[in-house]
Amino acid sequence: MRTTIFPQTSASRELADTYGYNEWMIGRFLEYMPDVEKCISSMEAPTSTYIRTNAIKIDPNSLICMLEARDIEVESTELPDVFRVVRSALPIGATPEYLAGLYYIQDLSSCIAVEELGVSSRQQNLDMACAPGGKTTFMAQKMYNSGAICAIEYNRRRIPSVIFNLSRCGVMNTSLYNIDARSASNLNRRFDRVLLDAPCTCEGIISKDKTRKTSHFPSDIEESSQRQLEMLLEAIRVVKQDGLIIYSTCSFAPEENELVINELLEISDKAVVIEPVHRGLPGLTRFGDRRFHPSLSRTARLYPHLHNTVGFFIAKLKVC
Repeated sequence: MRTTIFPQTSASRELADTYGYNEWMIGRFLEYMPDVEKCISSMEAPTSTYIRTNAIKIDPNSLICMLEARDIEVESTELPDVFRVVRSALPIGATPEYLAGLYYIQDLSSCIAVEELGVSSRQQNLDMACAPGGKTTFMAQKMYNSGAICAIEYNRRRIPSVIFNLSRCGVMNTSLYNIDARSASNLNRRFDRVLLDAPCTCEGIISKDKTRKTSHFPSDIEESSQRQLEMLLEAIRVVKQDGLIIYSTCSFAPEENELVINELLEISDKAVVIEPVHRGLPGLTRFGDRRFHPSLSRTARLYPHLHNTVGFFIAKLKVC
């Protein structure tokens, strides 16, 4: 999928020099990002830390009481299981409560993706790119540890982190597969819900990894978007009729987000309907000289300066 690059301008040069980006990235941000300088300025600071209550083991009120006793202050978010860490007297990933699996450190954006998936007990569900296990464990708790989750992770080096988190959180309904998600149909199963948090160029996590300002190139976006489309087509093959797919990335790049979905609508041999995502800003329906299906406005974009999350994209797809 061809990466769109825009002519250099005085604004793109100035912002790139000021904040240390490759200029071609800033030129693209100026085309679609609301209040560009405020967004990239916000990513200079550390992102907010969120924790998700592991309801398999504890309820939110009990967890808050335990954290307060350790001089850890949290505040509520739009999701009842998720809290923002306001202040902590010790590393939030080194408490006995964390090690016991009472909570998971997870950005609000990825929790929203699972929330939009609408999982419930007794379903058969699939997580196509599961490491390190945050979304898988959230799915499990929303399923009351019942039904079944197939969790796929292609990178063998990331498997131990998934096993650790499944065990720490007391997840009992999940089987883990070290396979390429693009061959998920080899599992010979159909699923009620499919989560594809696709590997991407990670432009949205610059607040956590400043090297992303200069470490990737247009060719990386093209390679990533092709792989994402292949994974999404496989998700279409394995989901049940009237089932739901959540496609998400932590990238700002339209080629990894709206363009992947638009391409899917054009080539899928099954009818795919974009369901509305109820949080974030509407997805793009145009980028440069490209125009997308109007229903792309039902997808969602989350921006650091507007939503206090990493940069994130979510599409909810119903396969008819």
